[in-house]
Amino acid sequence: MRTLRIALAQINTTVGDLEGNQRKILDYMDQARAFGVDLVAFPELAIPGYPPEDLLLKPEFIQANLACLHEIAAATKGLTVVVGFADAQDDIYNAAAILHDGTLVDVYHKVYLPNYGVFDENRYFQAGREYPVYALKGSIVGVSICEDIWYPAGPPEVQALAGGAEVLINISSSPYQVGKGRWRERMLATRAADSVAIVAHCNLVGGQDELVFDGNSVIFNERGELVARGKQFEEDLVVADLDVGGVFRQRLHDPRRRKERLAFQPDEDVVRRVELPAMEGAGEKPPLFSTGKGLLAPLEEIYRALILGTRDYVHKNDFQKVVIGLSGGVDSAIVATIAVDALGKENVVGVFMPSRYSPEESRTDARQVAANLGIDFLVIPIDETFQAYLDVLAVPFAGVEYDVTEENLQARIRGNILMALSNKFGWLVLTTGNKSEVSVGYCTLYGDMAGGFAVIKDVPKTLVYDLARYRNALGKRAIIPRQVVEKPPSAELRPDQRDTDSLPPYEVLDPILHAYVEEDRSPAEIVALGFDEELVREIVGMVDRNEYKRRQAPPGVRITPRAFGKDRRLPITNKFRGL
Repeated sequence: MRTLRIALAQINTTVGDLEGNQRKILDYMDQARAFGVDLVAFPELAIPGYPPEDLLLKPEFIQANLACLHEIAAATKGLTVVVGFADAQDDIYNAAAILHDGTLVDVYHKVYLPNYGVFDENRYFQAGREYPVYALKGSIVGVSICEDIWYPAGPPEVQALAGGAEVLINISSSPYQVGKGRWRERMLATRAADSVAIVAHCNLVGGQDELVFDGNSVIFNERGELVARGKQFEEDLVVADLDVGGVFRQRLHDPRRRKERLAFQPDEDVVRRVELPAMEGAGEKPPLFSTGKGLLAPLEEIYRALILGTRDYVHKNDFQKVVIGLSGGVDSAIVATIAVDALGKENVVGVFMPSRYSPEESRTDARQVAANLGIDFLVIPIDETFQAYLDVLAVPFAGVEYDVTEENLQARIRGNILMALSNKFGWLVLTTGNKSEVSVGYCTLYGDMAGGFAVIKDVPKTLVYDLARYRNALGKRAIIPRQVVEKPPSAELRPDQRDTDSLPPYEVLDPILHAYVEEDRSPAEIVALGFDEELVREIVGMVDRNEYKRRQAPPGVRITPRAFGKDRRLPITNKFRGL
């Protein structure tokens, strides 16, 4: 029986922390050795961190990442390692180093460079043109990087058909969005079955600015059956014994591959075989135990993504504590709850800032949320400050009706107070606006939009309610009081104000926004789905007019396929209106 023991090290790296990333890689190499593995793979661009963006335009950054690579290579005695780095050969490449027994043996350059959604790799990298395979302990291994395996006739299939690869290692930094793990697994299982090869996909885990990486590394056998799966949203070392001999047996029974191989004749110079020399025999391998990890349910998956994105943004940017404006509403309550789950209650401060329009029940609800979470709770009234603003502006505003201007003054006073606390104590301000509000501009620039990180900026309001109910169901008692979840949402900037004074119910608004923002449907197409034409045109107009606000918003966790920021990039100055 011909076998390989491999490990997939899904680690949480930090962009630019070359020394820290190197230490983590060396630590996981030691863990892999303890399991007696033959090969251990690390994620795409693991050494510089992903995505390094314009750090790649700094020659000293490229050289520093190469220096780390050579130090890692020297530490691979008795081990084969595949690790992502930025290579420099006249140009720069998104690359995988093949390290073997203390030396850098070869380098693979990523062939398919994604340039859509959050990806911008054509800005930085040259595309590779070779499809090498590696002979290791009597087995043939192909190495590719992320996007390369998303194409049915991409490098892994070339390596399997023309290079005879039996094991296809794909190192990746594939960012999370709702449900992506499931369809990524379907794609990988299909690649394994079609190539009649074992596919091992090592994915990054962790938060980087707006992006979250879910880990969920997987191994599929030559029949497309799941062999092993890593944890979601946690670092993990996935170790498995691969029955490489089974690949040959399966290929004997699959005539498709024979016909495909005859028809597939790439240039000989792009498919080359590299022999990895035999190493000194290792001792007996310790037994492996399956942990049987399953995929998380959708709401748990989203909630875990928000926790990880918040924790990593706070910690990787050297903050310890956060401060949140607690209004007594569901948005601030769920943000505070996520913050406590991410950072611990001792590192979260809630601030209630009542004005003349704040009902007593909001004070009660905000205090109850803080008490349930066990966080520090400050009450800072703003009415005297608000009146001072009104007095200062009385002359220029004379004869002009009270309107949204005065309402927004209150939001801006609150934002100013939160930023003052941040400035004084070094607390990061977490904003509490959801995607529904941000989409239509139902938020105040330099007011409730003021802060350092927007936890739920990509979470529609209806999903906020679902997450609140999900989190409440986890414990013996509800963290977010029932009345907070059930009461009508209000900005509380004028008497008896309700969100529905300015917006349709969120159950109506969110599907329209989903169709326009995430699916790029025209207003006419949205009307054809059954929505009122006048309402659709009003909502679309609000979305388009408020691009300037979103451009000034803080970053926040991306969970949908079309988040504002890296994903959806429209011009602020824009006269086009869809028909």
